[in-house]
Amino acid sequence: MNIFIAGICGTFMAGIAQLARELGHRVRGCDANVYPPMSEVLADAGITVHSGYDPAHIDADTDQVVIGNALSRGNPLVEAVLDDGMVYRSGPAWLAEHVLARRRVIAMAGTHGKTSTASMIAWILESAGRSPGFLIGGKPGNFRETARLGGGVDFVIEADEYDTAFFDKRSKFVHYSPAIAVLSNLEFDHADIFDNVEQIRRQFHHLIRIVPRKGSVVVNADDANLSAVLDLGLWSRRVDFSLASPHAEWHAVPTGPSTTSFDVMKQGEVSGTVRWDCIGTHNLQNALAAVAASSEAGIDPRAACEALAQYRPSARRLQCLHRSSRAILFEDFAHHPTAIARTLEALHAHYPGHRLVAILEPGSNTMRMGHDPGTMGRALSLADETILYRSAELSWDPLSLPGADRITVIDEPEAAVSLALKRATGGAVVVAMSNGGFGGIPRKLANVLDDATGNPSDDEH
Repeated sequence: MNIFIAGICGTFMAGIAQLARELGHRVRGCDANVYPPMSEVLADAGITVHSGYDPAHIDADTDQVVIGNALSRGNPLVEAVLDDGMVYRSGPAWLAEHVLARRRVIAMAGTHGKTSTASMIAWILESAGRSPGFLIGGKPGNFRETARLGGGVDFVIEADEYDTAFFDKRSKFVHYSPAIAVLSNLEFDHADIFDNVEQIRRQFHHLIRIVPRKGSVVVNADDANLSAVLDLGLWSRRVDFSLASPHAEWHAVPTGPSTTSFDVMKQGEVSGTVRWDCIGTHNLQNALAAVAASSEAGIDPRAACEALAQYRPSARRLQCLHRSSRAILFEDFAHHPTAIARTLEALHAHYPGHRLVAILEPGSNTMRMGHDPGTMGRALSLADETILYRSAELSWDPLSLPGADRITVIDEPEAAVSLALKRATGGAVVVAMSNGGFGGIPRKLANVLDDATGNPSDDEH
């Protein structure tokens, strides 16, 4: 079958493209924005990507068009597909029909941590010889691909609550029919399509409604919004994990001053110990969720913990791009004020006494619309200085935030490199945060620091 994918460079749609190619289909696509890491992933897979949404990109022999949720009515390609009566599907519907049927689906859902936790679960299953399939919304550190069919029964998917397509406004994850649903956290996000957190809770309830009675819902017992979701109804086995309560079925206890070593407890007994390079309480929580979920899939917890010792973070998830005596540079995916706070908290705790410089592009719809400026202000207060790129789409004034005297606003992303270089001295810790391309600034800054210090970039932490 000849498949054309519109919006192919989104992390989810790029995964669809790889899976379709692996199934033997001819795959091509287009997108408005083409940038790493997905552009590199698609190029490695030999998939042709056109720039822009010109209907002429679709060859006459195309059998089916898979349309991403970034495209709406009025888009020239969408209008041509409808006018010409082409066969079209959403990405989630195509995935459910061609890949997920007859698989044991492990769906990783939550506002934060989906990519990291899904990657951990996939790696645990791989280490156990399960050869899982997966589709992850980022480039996992332990695999070459962001998506693959796998040879086993398990399929791990990053389950997103964003809407499916212009013609299907349900959350994407309701298409996945998981046997194991993992709920890590829930708060207001996607301000462009949701009005309040209650609407998002309702979508999570719809996910819970399709988990079979013999399936499992692995849930963060510390999250009040998730508790409210389960209060709406639960028909499957409930598996709680918690960092706050030692009485939860799964609990984690750091064995030292940092989160790089911790015991995983099941019903009060040590089931394994994780020693790894990942930092931050958020990563400890992700790991606990991954061990609990893989246990529901039949993996011994001790083996899961041993696998996590070899876990490598996904690209742009606190990924170290440069390390020298002059500075340490990280890149992180930032889509929400809470995620920014967790990243800065992790770096502040792991590098006490180091100057912490944040470089931020508020690129998600939620951040561009200025949702929760209080949380944003508190998050950025954890940095000694913030260099903030103010794009034309930003609807609020960054200098209105608390602590504005420590915020430098730039109107061109390229200015971030020269400013950051002046701050990246004396062992400073610099973190570049964006959920978009950010003009390639993190890599450009890493290259300049590499040249200045003679140290090659690395990918630790």
